[in-house]
Amino acid sequence: MIKYGLPVFAALALTFAVLKIVHSQPVHAKLTPPAAPPSAVYTREVGAVGLVEAESENIAISLPVPGLVTRIDVKAGDHLRKGARLFSLDDRNLQAELALRTSSLSLAETRLEKLAMSPRPEDLPPAEAKVREEEQLYQDAAVQLNLIESVRDKRAIRDEDLQRRRLAVKAAEARVDEAKAELARLKAGTWKPDLDIARAEVEEARRQAERVEADIARLVVTAPIDGEILQCKVHVGEYAQAGPLAQPLILMGATAHLNVRADIDEQDAWRVKAGATAAGSVRGNTGERLPLRFVRLEPYVIPKRNLTGDSTERVDTRVLQVIFALDKGAHVYAGQQLDVYIDAGGQK
Repeated sequence: MIKYGLPVFAALALTFAVLKIVHSQPVHAKLTPPAAPPSAVYTREVGAVGLVEAESENIAISLPVPGLVTRIDVKAGDHLRKGARLFSLDDRNLQAELALRTSSLSLAETRLEKLAMSPRPEDLPPAEAKVREEEQLYQDAAVQLNLIESVRDKRAIRDEDLQRRRLAVKAAEARVDEAKAELARLKAGTWKPDLDIARAEVEEARRQAERVEADIARLVVTAPIDGEILQCKVHVGEYAQAGPLAQPLILMGATAHLNVRADIDEQDAWRVKAGATAAGSVRGNTGERLPLRFVRLEPYVIPKRNLTGDSTERVDTRVLQVIFALDKGAHVYAGQQLDVYIDAGGQK
């Protein structure tokens, strides 16, 4: 009995250990996937990943100059007309400069108006009186010369006095000519080159004011097209940078009709023909097929940028992008990924 006791005990212990291990293992229940895997649509097809975008393509709104955001007029989901205000930047310094330029323009216009209205009516009577005065002085000098020249006995007068009287007459005559010339100049008005210079100064001042107004207008960002605001990532008080940004300030597009931009692997690009029919399915709802209409093929193969996250995905490949149009009633959103199936010849 003792001879068989130890082997029997060992066998029982082993059996107990095996049963314990079996019962301690987790039970793997058979789970149904939340969505059926995509299935083929055509007998011969090319699969691709598509990204939903606006018909106009997604437009990343940028700035010509950086600045502090002082006002925002839109939010995501708003539908706008072309030219509608999106947001504004701080323009206080430009408004002050515009006031200065406007004052300079007003001064130049007033100066031109003054020259154009010359002479003043009040300036003519004094000039005419000056002519009459000089004529009287000339006549007086001529009388004095005649008196001294009428003396018969030349010994009674000195040659010096005679010459002085003659020079006085010539000087009086010159003053008469000067007064008449000044009167004629006043009546003629402003010299044409002076008017041209004044007009040029007015035009220069106006252009400077318009330049500042254009700079102010650049600080008001408006919608480039009729469309919908897809994303708004700008806030009052933030300093907005100019140029292309990793995160656009505002993303918008014409979403009345949506397109799908499908990335075709370069190894399958030769199989896709212009005008090919296609269908798409939304991630998580592979049972619903969305008909796609060929729009265009962009003939330049680019590096792949739209990644799916698959562990077997190659990121060093190049893709051919094909644009398809969705039906207007398709319940999808811009930026959503679709599985695209392109007919390569023969429908299933």
